[in-house]
Amino acid sequence: MNQVLASQYNYKVVRQLTIMTVVWGVVGMLVGVFIAAQLAWPELGMGIPWLSYGRLRPLHTNAVIFAFGGTALIATSFYVVQRTSGVRLFSDKLAAFVFWGWQLVIVGAAISLPLGFTQGKEYAELEWPIDILITLVWVAYAIVFFGTLYKRKVSHIYVANWFFGAFILTIALLHIVNNISIPVDVMKSYSAYAGVQDAMIQWWYGHNAVGFFLTTSFLGMMYYFIPKQAGRPIYSYRLSIVHFWALIFTYMWAGPHHLHYTALPDWAQSVGMVFSLILLAPSWGGMINGMMTLSGAWNKLRHDPILRFLIVALSFYGMSTFEGPMMSIKTVNALSHYTDWTVGHVHAGALGWVGFITMGSLYYLIPRLFGKTEMHSKKLIEVHFWTATIGVVLYIASMWIAGVMQGLMWRAVNADGTLTYTFVESVKATFPYYVIRFSGGALYLFGMLCMAYNTFKTIAGATAVNPQIPAQHDAAHAPAHAAA
Repeated sequence: MNQVLASQYNYKVVRQLTIMTVVWGVVGMLVGVFIAAQLAWPELGMGIPWLSYGRLRPLHTNAVIFAFGGTALIATSFYVVQRTSGVRLFSDKLAAFVFWGWQLVIVGAAISLPLGFTQGKEYAELEWPIDILITLVWVAYAIVFFGTLYKRKVSHIYVANWFFGAFILTIALLHIVNNISIPVDVMKSYSAYAGVQDAMIQWWYGHNAVGFFLTTSFLGMMYYFIPKQAGRPIYSYRLSIVHFWALIFTYMWAGPHHLHYTALPDWAQSVGMVFSLILLAPSWGGMINGMMTLSGAWNKLRHDPILRFLIVALSFYGMSTFEGPMMSIKTVNALSHYTDWTVGHVHAGALGWVGFITMGSLYYLIPRLFGKTEMHSKKLIEVHFWTATIGVVLYIASMWIAGVMQGLMWRAVNADGTLTYTFVESVKATFPYYVIRFSGGALYLFGMLCMAYNTFKTIAGATAVNPQIPAQHDAAHAPAHAAA
């Protein structure tokens, strides 16, 4: 049976990507904890330029988003598209190129960013040679994914693949348009845009990097792995389709809410705010769909820490997609903008939603990819879940409080119109919250280290085989059901 399955599906690349997801997760979060400590104790950098906050912060964001998150997305999409299509990946060689090319991109980022090579654009710091490599890898990724769908053995395309497909196409568009630049040196270029146009295109890219790289794509994970782990069909397949089309149409217009009270025309700011508020409906539709999949089976959460990861991820998704639209309202944004409230919001989504849904999905995948019935230690998964949960709560609560405090201090004025507080006073008042944030991040990192150890022990001495499940199991489910 295993030999037959081995010829049908390509799990070698999925195994490689899965292992590197865990590795990059540890690296990215370690850098994050270090720079969180730097904000509380600035002397930690010891005056070394490549250890400075300004250089390590983009390294952290790139490592967590593109190294950890991106590798996880490629791994799970390759797994899901094969299982739900009933066919092997379109091209083994191209799939191998995607893996090695993406790792080369990550290494390039890890070297160039600490050395100070940057475009200075949020989530798009990498310089032009690396951007070209990203484009080549992404084109290969798209060919493999859509080529696999094209040769599928079933007419139906399962909804998870719709989300993965939208993510692949949209990120290609965003990356190419935002990174059009004029090279002036081997590792230096200048944007083809200028002024407010550059800012608008950057935040069209920046918010949709969140919307498609960190949301739509991971919803593809949610629509596959929650039904699989719960052993139940998705609550409403019709709702999943409505959720898909409403989300991908609305997200594209929300970027201007990052530019409230700037030189961007007021009407453009208002458009961004309105579409951000509309986003609440499809976002919560997806959250409810995932949550209700457990209807009648909530008792499974007591004994299944993997399912707990997946469901708590949805809770953070719902919370973040409520908070985001609220923060886009101009009067709220006047208080929150440039404060640590925004940092808390981003990490509620990144650590709570992206991190938890990825960890739950990997805990499902790893034993199956390496011929084991379960992870090495269920207790370690429990430890990981609780330390990560406590860590996220400490992190986001401290940043919410710090952010509101900062906003109120900055806008406080005396009777004569002078500022009540200096900026330095607001920084001093924030110190204890930075220490709490560091503690929360350290707990989250500890959980990731538990996962790395658990993964190592699970695969040690294992024979890499395909999941011992009938080959047509995922491909044969009806449109009205999830992969069950």
